[in-house]
Amino acid sequence: MKNIVITGGSKGMGKAMSAKFAAAKNNIFICSRNEEELRQSATELNEKYNSPVQYFSADLSKKNEVLKFAEWLFKKNIPVDILINNAGQFVPGSVYNEAEGNLEQMMNINLFSAYHLTRALLPAMMERRSGHIFNICSIAALKAYDNGGSYSISKFALMGFSKNLREEMKPFNIKVTAVFPGAVFTSSWEGADISPSRIMETEDIAEMIYTSSILSPQACVEDIVIRPLLGDLP
Repeated sequence: MKNIVITGGSKGMGKAMSAKFAAAKNNIFICSRNEEELRQSATELNEKYNSPVQYFSADLSKKNEVLKFAEWLFKKNIPVDILINNAGQFVPGSVYNEAEGNLEQMMNINLFSAYHLTRALLPAMMERRSGHIFNICSIAALKAYDNGGSYSISKFALMGFSKNLREEMKPFNIKVTAVFPGAVFTSSWEGADISPSRIMETEDIAEMIYTSSILSPQACVEDIVIRPLLGDLP
């Protein structure tokens, strides 16, 4: 039984990841802004899988709340075996016309939440010389696209963070995996004129992450690139 920390864990891909690890009888610790959604998700997973799911409500776009979440984890006095930095937000726009402050907003939630939480949890991992960190990037980090704007910029930055962290953690036996999903059917697609059969399911991403997490200690999946069968949406 491992201790799994998942940010943005109350819905979408984060909830699918929580379910996948809970089904394998791990201890799950989830965090997001909406406390009611967290409570409902934790209750649902506990009842379905009889696996411990605990939650903490925090706005991870704010450094002080990231550190509060880390402190809550420290008080549990448990080793963090897997950290999944999944919290994120997409606001469309182009660099030349997006709202003022959009870049700061995207960087705070898509990059700095992962950066600050990882830095808080790393010392204990490094001392134990074990652990696995997953950073949920995006195909927007691999190729710029129309109306990606600051979202794409922030995901490029998260990829850079992942690449640097991977090299730094090798001597400490800590694995780092960057995950690059294409379009996934989450609540952000509700109301869009897109067939669910055209894009991926949240469980697809959870399955890939879980499988990568159970390989032998000497194996590390550095990058997971997963797209819809028919490719990226036009």
